[in-house]
Amino acid sequence: MVITKDMPIGEVVQKHPETVQVFLSHGLMCLGCAVARYENIEQGAMAHGIDVEALMKDLNAAVSVGDN
Repeated sequence: MVITKDMPIGEVVQKHPETVQVFLSHGLMCLGCAVARYENIEQGAMAHGIDVEALMKDLNAAVSVGDN
């Protein structure tokens, strides 16, 4: 499965726990907050001044490693 910018953060973390460290390393610390349930990755990254493209690259890399 490819992670996309429009996916809710909470859904990604729930389905792919290996992404938690990626979110944290990029400075997105609000994984447990209520907003993360419905806010998508792009919205969360933009709200925190995070490079969306770099985050997406690392999230998808983490998921692909988990599939091997």
